[in-house]
Amino acid sequence: MSYKIAIDGPSSAGKSTVAKMLAKELGYIYIDTGAMYRAIAYYLIENNIDYNDENKINLVLDNIDVSLDYDKDNNLHVFLNGKDISDKIRTQAVGEAASVSSQFIKVREKLVSLQRKLAEEKSCCMDGRDIASNVLPNANLKIYLTATADCRSYRRYLEEKAKGIDTTLDKVKKEIEERDYRDTHREHNPLVKVEDAVIIDSTDKTPDEVIDYILSRFF
Repeated sequence: MSYKIAIDGPSSAGKSTVAKMLAKELGYIYIDTGAMYRAIAYYLIENNIDYNDENKINLVLDNIDVSLDYDKDNNLHVFLNGKDISDKIRTQAVGEAASVSSQFIKVREKLVSLQRKLAEEKSCCMDGRDIASNVLPNANLKIYLTATADCRSYRRYLEEKAKGIDTTLDKVKKEIEERDYRDTHREHNPLVKVEDAVIIDSTDKTPDEVIDYILSRFF
């Protein structure tokens, strides 16, 4: 049977980094649910479909095929209708579109079924907002990874500056706070801490320190 690790938490808490590193350490696959929602958002942007319009999105969902694959070094690649878009979905614009469109129930249903299927096939680390509460409620290990809003904003600010994006720390913090509100107040499967999750605060921890803590305590 596959071993499932669910990592939830707010934006820029380090979920994806930790999940990737942990998967590599354990020899598991890494399932990036955020990338899957970003793939749908990318499709909407490329096809000039309003990502706030649930009805219009529902009409095109059958035209969208999202899949994941791994190269020989176990690096994740995201495919949209057969095209590798891994390097095109990490922009702030796609992230904002994904944050909005991922609230809609038909979008979530489409991807959750795929995420569960992947998790049944191989041992995995999966991160997102509702992994422990909805996607993998029977996960072997549930982690809620968090950090202060100031810390998460500064991390995102540094990431965007490194990409050459012209922004300010205040602007990034406002976006983080808006994202937190949407994630915790959306109608379908909001971000929550499940009772049996291990809470890890990464504010004063490097990703390596988070990994060391998880490995020493659970493996």
